[in-house]
Amino acid sequence: MNGANANRAAHGERGRAFGSGKRVAVIVTEYRFNSHADVILGRLLGDFDYTPQVEVVSIYTDQVPGNDMSRDMAARRGVPIYPTIAEAVKAPSVPAPIDGVVIIGEHGDYPVNEKGQKMYPRCRLLRETLEALDELGVTVPIFSDKHLSYDLGEAKWMYDQLKLRRIPFMGGSSIPHTDPVPAYDPALLETANEWLVVSFSTSIEAYGYHGLEVLQSLAERRHGGETGVRAVWALEGDDVWRAMDRGEWPESLMLDALTVYPDIRPGHPRELGQHPVLFAAEYADGSRGYVIQFKDLVDQWGYAFRSEGGGVTVARCDSEKQRPFGHFERLTRMIESFVISGRPPFPMERVLMSTGLIGYGMESLHAKKPVEAPLLQIEYGRGVDGSFRS
Repeated sequence: MNGANANRAAHGERGRAFGSGKRVAVIVTEYRFNSHADVILGRLLGDFDYTPQVEVVSIYTDQVPGNDMSRDMAARRGVPIYPTIAEAVKAPSVPAPIDGVVIIGEHGDYPVNEKGQKMYPRCRLLRETLEALDELGVTVPIFSDKHLSYDLGEAKWMYDQLKLRRIPFMGGSSIPHTDPVPAYDPALLETANEWLVVSFSTSIEAYGYHGLEVLQSLAERRHGGETGVRAVWALEGDDVWRAMDRGEWPESLMLDALTVYPDIRPGHPRELGQHPVLFAAEYADGSRGYVIQFKDLVDQWGYAFRSEGGGVTVARCDSEKQRPFGHFERLTRMIESFVISGRPPFPMERVLMSTGLIGYGMESLHAKKPVEAPLLQIEYGRGVDGSFRS
């Protein structure tokens, strides 16, 4: 038995068959029940009755909480857990370099800054991954869950480093990939110039990001593509309703969007004891986008947008509310397809844009004033064949 096979046998690796033969290293902040590591990495390890198309050959966990699942799952699946990111990326237990990296920097015990942003070490996780890949002399697809960083300087560095190395990159969350209910003709988005997304939760940054990412996934489909964002502003509590009374954001689109929720409590949100948060983006071409977030009025994301001629389209993102969270199965399939093909399903600029939207939004909320968005002077869109360009 050669050294690589001996190492694999020592780790108890089972003779599992995989559809593509692609091997991935997975870097996570923590792996516990219902964490993002659970619902993504768990599937890649064959949990949830899921048949993976890639093989996890190494794992790194930044934290190991009392309810950790990684050690037990890795032992049962025969996957080594390494003490450093560099070792996980180099994966010494396999005879050839890995084919992809999956970074899941969501959940864990990390500090929160004065703006209310959780300081996940996503930049560090990517930096150490890139350093290891540089040492190996390989370029492989990288997926990173949710937004790039709470710090916009770090986010720009991450984007620039990925571009510099010409690394295929996919990021973001599962929500923009859910089915719209009801379905509608996506061509309606080409002439849209105003969008409002309904979000929820008291976790302003974490769930606000989902709403802003949904917003960006819609806005980028307008005719001519993305032209950038000029400024971002945010309000909370009664200031949201006062701004509504002044006509500073479209109450009608909010009420339209709420019609897609079948079990919503009757009455205007203003009268239902909610403490709303509003994020607003002023796009460079004059278009406007909004995310209004309620404490517990809804439990899925929904939206309304206005197209040329004044017509309004409404839909709800059909995310699954309980385990097994089927929308994460779709995301996991997308990640696997991305690793296998090396082709991102959408531009990485969307992730930079949505990172900037939540970053500037939290800054505006903290400063209690609108902020300019120099990081978001970005143009990208679709070519005549329907593919994205950047």
